Amino acid sequence: MTLYAILTPKPGSAALPQAVAEKFSWFAALLPPVHALVHRLWDQLALFLVGLVVIVLGEAYVGADAAIWLYILLALACGFAAPGAQRRAWRRRGFLPAGHRFAIDTDAARLAAMEGKA
Repeated sequence: MTLYAILTPKPGSAALPQAVAEKFSWFAALLPPVHALVHRLWDQLALFLVGLVVIVLGEAYVGADAAIWLYILLALACGFAAPGAQRRAWRRRGFLPAGHRFAIDTDAARLAAMEGKA
C-alpha cells in the first residue's frame, strides 16, 4: 500500500481528482530531465539544469570522480523531490489539496477521492 496525496479540482471544474504517490520516484532519479518534461515540472527541470551546469563547471576543481558522485546525489535528490514537485504543479494548475489516502495504486486512490472518502 502506498500513501497518495489527493488533489481535487476547484468547484465547478469538470476535471477529475489527481493522486500523487508519496514515495521515491525511480523515473525521476534515473531520467531527471525526461521526468520533468513529461510531468511539466519546469521548476524542477530548471533546478536540475542549474545543478548540472555547476557540476560540469566545478569538475575541473573537484575532479571527475567527485563530479560523478555529485551527479548521483543530484539525481537522487530529484527522485526524492519528485512527489513534492508534482503536488506543487497540480496546485498551480488549480487543484486543491484534499488530504491523503492509502491505496494499492493511483487509480484506486483517485476512485476513493471521487467517492468522497479522501
